[in-house]
Amino acid sequence: MLSLYIHIPFCQSKCKYCDFLSFPSSDNVLAYKKALINEINAFDCEKPIKSIFIGGGTPSIIDSKYILEILNSLSKFKISENAEITIELNPGTVTEEKLLDYKKAGINRLSIGLQSWQNSLLKTLGRIHTIEDFLLTYNLAKKHFNNINIDLMFSLPEQSFEMWKNTLENVTNLNPQHISAYSLIVEEGTPFYDMNLNLPDEKEDRKMYHYTIDYLNSKGYFQYEFSNFAKKGYESKHNKVYWERENYKGFGLGSASLIDNIRYKNTTSMEEYLKGITISEKEVLTKEDEMAEFMFLGLRKTEGVSISKFTTLFNISPLEKYKLVLEKYKNFIEIKNDRIFLNTNGIDISNQIFVDMI
Repeated sequence: MLSLYIHIPFCQSKCKYCDFLSFPSSDNVLAYKKALINEINAFDCEKPIKSIFIGGGTPSIIDSKYILEILNSLSKFKISENAEITIELNPGTVTEEKLLDYKKAGINRLSIGLQSWQNSLLKTLGRIHTIEDFLLTYNLAKKHFNNINIDLMFSLPEQSFEMWKNTLENVTNLNPQHISAYSLIVEEGTPFYDMNLNLPDEKEDRKMYHYTIDYLNSKGYFQYEFSNFAKKGYESKHNKVYWERENYKGFGLGSASLIDNIRYKNTTSMEEYLKGITISEKEVLTKEDEMAEFMFLGLRKTEGVSISKFTTLFNISPLEKYKLVLEKYKNFIEIKNDRIFLNTNGIDISNQIFVDMI
């Protein structure tokens, strides 16, 4: 099967931590929509579609009729009856009319970017909304959708442990089906990178993270990946595609694809894209690349990776292939039945483990 990602690179304003390919402008929306549909029309595929994710930027910032047009252009594909179709949205950028259009277009899952419950922190992040805006958006959304994710961030500038606890308590009281909770990473090229920020130290960051796992579990949210928690049956199908190295096709500026172990990357130049130039990079993965990706992506899941599946795919057991790494980190890695997975302490040093696997 195949999953589709559609990139909408427009937003109302750029957040201070954001390093995604997006523009705080609505210029070129019409031209971009046309180029995007042309790219979709040029792609032929017989594989059934298991999930679609519309991300950005802020997809909800553009007119919903354009979202309808884009999704209508996908009708040539064999979209599974139970396909998960998600759109990202920010509070304050949708109306009930927009939400009804999304539902009409077949969208059945929403991902709402909240980040924090405190207006002071939202302002620090450069978010355009307040908590009051979020509540209005969420209450509208839950009238029409029963699969909603809320995005949160911790280890923010000036954020205390009590603030983070308050955020988790208020969000779980709303009872969304899915919660994503990410630790802030200050990326080069963002406004935050050049600012003198008062950030929680590493010890406080880990305290927030471990509390998140325990607290959300107590509220019925199962951690199925480092940063993702879901009520039973509401794990994101689309997210799991990436971690399990299944086929996916990205449409739009800067989007990535993985099809039959060939990786593609679209141009990041708006000028080129509007001229119909799409793919800028193509990489045929080696067997070593595939094995390393299978491990470090699969180990992001709390269930880890399957020993038998790895052995079948690559004709070698991961226990043999990564014997030295598994021995080096034996206090951080668990091996039970057919699974290899990281324990809680292993998650804390996962980047170090993954580097050694490459």
